Amino acid sequence: MIEHTMVLLAVIVVIGIACQWLAWWTKLPAILYLLLSGLFLGPMTGFIQPDRLFGQLLFPMVSLGVALILFEGSLTLRLSEIKGQAGVVRNLVTYGAVLNAAIIAAATHFIVGFSWELALLFGALVSVTGPTVIVPMLRTVRPIASIANILRWEGIIIDPLGALMAVLVYQFILSGKGHQALMVFSKMILVGGLSGAAAAYGLATLLRRHFIPEYLHNVITLALVVGVFTFANTLQHESGLLSVTVMGMMLGNMKNVPIEDILDFKESLSVLLISLLFIVLAARVDFLLFVQVGWGAPVLFLVILFIARPAMVLASALGSKLNWREIALLSWIAPRGIVAAAVSALFAL
Repeated sequence: MIEHTMVLLAVIVVIGIACQWLAWWTKLPAILYLLLSGLFLGPMTGFIQPDRLFGQLLFPMVSLGVALILFEGSLTLRLSEIKGQAGVVRNLVTYGAVLNAAIIAAATHFIVGFSWELALLFGALVSVTGPTVIVPMLRTVRPIASIANILRWEGIIIDPLGALMAVLVYQFILSGKGHQALMVFSKMILVGGLSGAAAAYGLATLLRRHFIPEYLHNVITLALVVGVFTFANTLQHESGLLSVTVMGMMLGNMKNVPIEDILDFKESLSVLLISLLFIVLAARVDFLLFVQVGWGAPVLFLVILFIARPAMVLASALGSKLNWREIALLSWIAPRGIVAAAVSALFAL
């Protein structure tokens, strides 16, 4: 039994990294090969059954992996990169995200036939894009720097905010009281923001004053990210993603903080985690569920692609200096990443 488990883990790691190499060689996003591999190893052949393989550890592992990926992404965000486009990013992750979720929810209700409660929850869950798929795509597409920065900032910031929006809707469904849901949402913002800011300030102080030896920079940062994520989630459920995002953004924009080695380590770790998580989550897909949804699923997909996203971008770009070509490209690139997949799986449970 133990040897069989080791073989399965080794297969996931080897195939995941092979997919990353194949993506580099073919100049295509790695998510394509990772998802196909997961579908083949999971529902198509039954070789890997993640729920049996990992048991109750599956979703804690997924949650921690997502937290580390988000931290690495937010660590690369520089405020200087979006000078002149900060308003577009702000609009995309605020009222633009709400508009996107509302259009998707309405389409889900009328096309698929979901109740309004489930339709709103689905709209919130899939309103996020994600750095795990956008960053590899940008390496291939190579748009101008301003567009690439907008997409990267949107993808990283919208992930925790989208998760918070989903929790807000979920709390409203459970309680039926708007003020109670808003209270939970406010607690999540407060706990996530304060814990992330405190962790960033504390780590920056230790690094600036050389209280940590260089060979421990990476592992102590890793331990702190895991600790802050878990601490925030313990105080207020689902606030951990916001805490690690705030922590990464603050660290990345502080002066005289040596984070170059941390960045290199976290980038390598993110590649490994992304490879494992996409295969594991894809292996859990049940094809019968697509049949149950019926013809409405592909129609809903087209609405998300050709109506919801363009409407969101157009509304967010009002008053900006973006031309129609740049708006069209922003409207066309909105892949869902590991956060949407992981949070959806958690809400399904």
